[in-house]
Amino acid sequence: MFQYRQALVRIRQGDTDRDIARSRLMGRRKAAVFRALASAQGWLDANTALPTDAQIAASLAPARASPATVSTLVPYREAIERWLADGVSGVVIHGALQREHGYSGSYSSVYRFLRALGRSRLPEATVRLDFAPAEAAQVDFGAGPLLLDPASGRARRTWCFVMTLCFSRHQYVEFVFDQSVPTWLGCHRRAFEWFTAVPARVIIDNPKCAITRACSRDPVVQRAYAECAEGYGFKIDPCPPADPQKKGMVESGVKYVKRNFLPTRTFRDLPDLNAQARQWVLQLAGYRDDGTTHEAPLARFEREWPLMRPLPAIAPDLGVWSLVGVHRDGHVQFQHSLNSVPFRFIGQRLWLRATDTSVAIHADHQLIAQHLRAQHRGTRRTVRQHLPPDAQACFLRDRHWCASQAEQIGPACVQLIRTLLADRIVERLRAAQGVIRLATQFDAVRLEAACRRALDHGSPYFRTVKTLLAHHPELLSASNCAASTNPYLQQARFARPARSLFVQPPEGESP
Repeated sequence: MFQYRQALVRIRQGDTDRDIARSRLMGRRKAAVFRALASAQGWLDANTALPTDAQIAASLAPARASPATVSTLVPYREAIERWLADGVSGVVIHGALQREHGYSGSYSSVYRFLRALGRSRLPEATVRLDFAPAEAAQVDFGAGPLLLDPASGRARRTWCFVMTLCFSRHQYVEFVFDQSVPTWLGCHRRAFEWFTAVPARVIIDNPKCAITRACSRDPVVQRAYAECAEGYGFKIDPCPPADPQKKGMVESGVKYVKRNFLPTRTFRDLPDLNAQARQWVLQLAGYRDDGTTHEAPLARFEREWPLMRPLPAIAPDLGVWSLVGVHRDGHVQFQHSLNSVPFRFIGQRLWLRATDTSVAIHADHQLIAQHLRAQHRGTRRTVRQHLPPDAQACFLRDRHWCASQAEQIGPACVQLIRTLLADRIVERLRAAQGVIRLATQFDAVRLEAACRRALDHGSPYFRTVKTLLAHHPELLSASNCAASTNPYLQQARFARPARSLFVQPPEGESP
């Protein structure tokens, strides 16, 4: 209304329509129309007060005629409003009305109806979030440059981790190759060490490395990240899903890094990239004139740092939790390595916590196994006490066990066991174990005599000893044990025995 009020003042001073047009307030025709309106309203009298802007606007507003017709889209208003709220375009809405409701009107009708709905809706407003010193920090990832990965020898995409303090806008920037849970936790630890303090709250998005189930009211936090927050003493504040505006400071911080740090720079490798990023933050980004605060971030950080939480005296042991299943062999898999658990947990789901140096397995909040963390793929760590009793006994009955048990039986048994284990063609450990196991069925004197007789006949085999013990007890009595080793003294030299004491070795074996 300013130009109309100035034009009215000039008219009351005697200026012509041409003079008003020359002053660029309005054209001659518009000035003539306004002169007639002012005359009709009695505003040209110099002795009367000038009308207010509201009075001028009311006299200029044309009378609105009531609509002559009602839109044919009124019956579909709810559906149209729902589609409009979901961001569906007018062309798609027109097609959906034709397809689902048999609407025969034109797209122009839909367009006019959508414009009327837009005028009736309240405008969208943006509210700026303000934070007190040391109150919060915001965290986000952004895409970084391609760099050579030493592990794979190929170029990989890097990711820029940025933590921005909401009050001072001071940043921590680090480039990594992945967004895994260990990387996420490690970046937090190095960020807090960079600030040498901890904010009261950390505002994040909903990445899988931090939030296992995104929800605006009841989010589920990753177990490892919850331990990190407990150890450092900060609260986790995830944004509602699909609402990144609530952490706009770090969003702008990521863009600032990508637009002001990455261009015109070259990097040899990941350590060189991070070294340049730290130097850039301290020498350039920390002294810039922030567009919102109009102060240097490092200057505001000097006022914010004394109010932040100090670092814990002992750094928390950040571990990664994983839900793992126990295989049939009594092992669980973590990052291509296998670790044993007690065999009674086979088929169950257990919680595994891995740190930089160890792997711990828990069942019902109880520690059941702990191993050193493997540094190479395919490593298998087995604790013998985790195996079933039969398997433990099997592994204990090795060559040394057989030799020690044979010494308790007698010299003949020792010689027979050594003969079995000295075979260069066939592994006869099971045969030696079988001979020692016969001591549980027969007394040691008889077993010693059977081993001696088997050696005398040149048949040092398990089957020979077992046959002698089972079918010839009269030849292995205590009185014969000390007799001469000559097998022909107890009978005629050329007499044929009722049953031969010589037992043929198994097929394929030499006597």
